[in-house]
Amino acid sequence: MKTHDFDYNLPESFIAQTPVEPRDSSRLLVLHRDAGNAEHKIFREIGEYLHPNDLLVLNQTRVIPARIYARKPTGGRVELLLLRRREDELTWQCLIGGKGLRVGSKVKVEEGPDAEIVEVLNGSERLVRFSEPIEPYFPKIGNVPLPPYIHEKLNDPERYQTVYAREPGSAAAPTAGLHFTPRLLADLQSQGVKIAYVTLHVGLDTFAPVTEENPQKHTIHTEWCELTRETADIINRTKQSGGRVIAVGTTSVRTLETAASQNAKRNPPLAADHWSLITAFTGSTSLYILPGYQFKVVDAMITNFHLPKSTLIMLVSAFAGREQILRTYETAKREGYRFYSFGDAMLIL
Repeated sequence: MKTHDFDYNLPESFIAQTPVEPRDSSRLLVLHRDAGNAEHKIFREIGEYLHPNDLLVLNQTRVIPARIYARKPTGGRVELLLLRRREDELTWQCLIGGKGLRVGSKVKVEEGPDAEIVEVLNGSERLVRFSEPIEPYFPKIGNVPLPPYIHEKLNDPERYQTVYAREPGSAAAPTAGLHFTPRLLADLQSQGVKIAYVTLHVGLDTFAPVTEENPQKHTIHTEWCELTRETADIINRTKQSGGRVIAVGTTSVRTLETAASQNAKRNPPLAADHWSLITAFTGSTSLYILPGYQFKVVDAMITNFHLPKSTLIMLVSAFAGREQILRTYETAKREGYRFYSFGDAMLIL
């Protein structure tokens, strides 16, 4: 297995720059793994493929307005992109846009507190300690960070949030969930589909391509996630009654499979086809899903079309097969689907 095995050509014109309106009018490619065929639908028609007692698992993380600006003592402007908060409430891991910022360098956030560089990390990453908590300043100074391949201005920042986003902490949106509307979720529930929530705070590393020739040597990003006891109970009841667990997005997949993997270590199943009950999990995950991985809880997934040579296209290749995913991506290109964060969706059954 080589990293270039997950490469494909995508002209820039396929990259969606703006979201469609309404949210559920995006297109939906339905991939049947066993038969190998694809159907072309509109996202709001997804209920045709869901059954009573199926369970949709949604990532309820909320993107924080993590792009802020500061000034050096010389007056030079510095961009700070907050990636994740450390244990104390004042220190953040950041990407810094600006030169000469070493340990001890101080900056003043525009219309906000003072800050100091306390540690140099990899590349342009720094640990920054603010003189007071930065979160209360977000409504005034924060800007929602869009992925680097989106060049159009987003007029409504809420369009880069899911309609069910509740837990602030992400530097990027769980984009598979952007297609849902409150009405669509209500319609699905009225037909007997259940809904449960997990939280995984998405880091910007999710967009980074794998650069090592051997993908197994890539160090995947670590992200914080939580699967509550309530969600674990719903999953267990669904599986035991023959329903399917359908993960909305790769972040939900990683959360579910992390919890299942941790549980399997403590309570291994009696047989390969035996369902081992899942338990609650809170903590960091660096689960790296490559072809060959045996999925423990996810039966189907909703996802967007991913970047070449990314850990995300490797994850969906593990679920549906690399050759089948690449064939399906070529079909999507021929059919004019829109790719990446504001693009169209896939339902992989």
